[in-house]
Amino acid sequence: RPTTAELRLNDMDRDGADASIMYGPTDPMPIADAELRRRCYEVYNDWLAEFCAANPARLIGVAQLSLEDPQAARDELERLAKRGGLRHVNILASRAKPPVYDEAWEPFWALAEEVGIPIGFHLAVLVKKTRLDEDNRAAGNLVIATASRYAQEPPGIQLLEPMTGLIFAGVLDRHPRVTIVMAEAGLAWVPSMIQGLDVWYQRTRDGRRLTGDGPIALPKMLPSEYFHRQIWISFVDDPLGIKMVGNVLDPDKVMFGSDYPHPASTWPDSRKVLEESKQTLSPTVWQKVFRENARTLFKI
Repeated sequence: RPTTAELRLNDMDRDGADASIMYGPTDPMPIADAELRRRCYEVYNDWLAEFCAANPARLIGVAQLSLEDPQAARDELERLAKRGGLRHVNILASRAKPPVYDEAWEPFWALAEEVGIPIGFHLAVLVKKTRLDEDNRAAGNLVIATASRYAQEPPGIQLLEPMTGLIFAGVLDRHPRVTIVMAEAGLAWVPSMIQGLDVWYQRTRDGRRLTGDGPIALPKMLPSEYFHRQIWISFVDDPLGIKMVGNVLDPDKVMFGSDYPHPASTWPDSRKVLEESKQTLSPTVWQKVFRENARTLFKI
């Protein structure tokens, strides 16, 4: 159903969704041949544009960009931006090699700032079953071992290193108009990340650091200020995290998504999440989180 426009629109109607921001593959394309891999990204993105043409006001496709070739990612962004109609692109930042804050990505970030298209960092698929089995084979209680590991490593934590890199490597200082979306990252763990980065920044600025005696360059602002300025976060179902919106999380930078059509999706009962959130959020903030922020960012 998700890849048939009419059926997808019917499912959106059933769930009460006005528009759908459609992220693509959440696992890298394991293609060794660089030119073939480049063409596969182009073919996918061209198909996506054709699919969304069925109802461009409601179907907003997220173009997929290379995570292993910064120049190819830049070239594809340029190609799509020149064609027009592009509103969002995605890089699986947690898997990117070189990392997205490496200097090899600098031409990409310069172009991203120029064209003004939001850059998404959707969570990548992490196949952990085998590793968990191996790590916890000798555990007295496998349920406790795996549950505690999951709580210790929320899925969104994979974006901690890429986001820290963008801030501390100066990428966001050099490109203050770049917009980043931490897609489906969840909310509850983010304040702890922001606090940790701020504390480290302040201690390092004050000379209390654990980075050796060599020179060190810090970003121009507190890490938390970059989140206020140019970083958006989306979530699926986060009852604790939603309580943090408006106090520790910027209400202008948080967006809801159902994660349709995946098993963890709130579809077809997303309205239940919306209604429950009304008990926590003011009407103004509720409208922002579930409607206006996405409409503004993606020009819906």
